[in-house]
Amino acid sequence: MLKTPLVCVIDDDPSLRKALIGLIASMGYRCCGYASAEGYLASGDVEFVGCILSDIQMPGLDGFAFKEILDAGGCRAGFIMMTARSEVHLERRALEAGAVCFLRKPLCVDQLATCLERAVVLN
Repeated sequence: MLKTPLVCVIDDDPSLRKALIGLIASMGYRCCGYASAEGYLASGDVEFVGCILSDIQMPGLDGFAFKEILDAGGCRAGFIMMTARSEVHLERRALEAGAVCFLRKPLCVDQLATCLERAVVLN
């Protein structure tokens, strides 16, 4: 029997994190959330996650540094980066860093669903 993939939302905005967890769960995924990359890395979920949806701009490790640490540790989870920032170069930088998708806030539900389908790795 296949397990439902686990998607982890990493965002320092508690209201957005909670909303995304509810939305992603309504799409049929198991979902958890963390206020920081450091919190996620300390959680023990690293080995079991199928996809990480991470904000780029956060206190402590930003989304790019977070992705580098995951890559160095051999993490195979799909990685989606999101931001409310408007700089044009961020999308290119995110994709070059290995993100499966790049999303701008406010998120479009259909785009999020498509990205999750592409990014989820079954563990």
